[in-house]
Amino acid sequence: MKILFFGRGAIGTQYAWAFEKAGHTVVFYVRAGRSVQYGPYVDLKISDGRRKKRKTVQERFDVSFIEEIDPEEKYDLMFFSINPEQVKEAAKYLAPRVGDSTVLFFNNFGNDPYDAMLPIPKDQIVVGFPGAGGGYDGNKLYGNLFKGVQIGIKKEAPDARERMVLDLFASSGFKISEKHDIQNFLINHYVANAAMEAEVIKTGSFKNVADSKEALTGMFENIREMIPYLKAKNVTPDLSVRLLALLPPRAMAGLLKMTLYSPKSMAYEALAHNGFKAGYAVKEIVGEADELGVSLPRLKESLEQTEKEE
Repeated sequence: MKILFFGRGAIGTQYAWAFEKAGHTVVFYVRAGRSVQYGPYVDLKISDGRRKKRKTVQERFDVSFIEEIDPEEKYDLMFFSINPEQVKEAAKYLAPRVGDSTVLFFNNFGNDPYDAMLPIPKDQIVVGFPGAGGGYDGNKLYGNLFKGVQIGIKKEAPDARERMVLDLFASSGFKISEKHDIQNFLINHYVANAAMEAEVIKTGSFKNVADSKEALTGMFENIREMIPYLKAKNVTPDLSVRLLALLPPRAMAGLLKMTLYSPKSMAYEALAHNGFKAGYAVKEIVGEADELGVSLPRLKESLEQTEKEE
């Protein structure tokens, strides 16, 4: 399969590496001048969770870049995983160049992905969600790649494009969870992501949040605060969000620090190198919550801090 990755983000790069290992051809589209800036390879340090025993991979990944997408060039799949605030503009650029390619929307997003991807036809889009995270330090990628991925299925049985995506991930060693209401899943995760971002704004970095039991406690309290927002949007809080809202925040924070965010874990190292600028999800959710008449004082406080700094 020939796969085009939109951008060279930490998530997309890990899946590109996994797909290439499985025998597929991958290429990255980047903005003008970025191919020289990035160079012809990425030094990987990835915790690969697809095996029974998680393995840390350290190797050089040779990458190919293009700085313009040729509408005549045929790709089986275009892999779309970028920051949520960039989605609409990126979709406008991609639409006249997509041809008959399947587009995998593999993104953190808080609203209808099909609307955001217009004018790309809905029937060419497959929506999913990654199980990966990490960040760059120069040309070195620190990543955490999980076995599980979420893939949306529009009907009772996968159509041809959905089946192609399912087969791609399965043949590359991933475990797939098929979601018939992927948008509900995305919005729930977006809330959890905003809960973390609010604490990043307060502390200054993802690493600072992972290092602070107080900040992690605040993250769980933020999730609890957003339950009424989900209900006002007619979104069903999923099991993980309900549990996180019910369990004692401080106890959950302590557990997280001892396990996933232990300084010795690769998940901690990946998070520590996450250079994503936090705040967009918080701003979007606070704005929608105000329109819905839902009060989010904790998130609003974080947002006000961002506005002061700007």
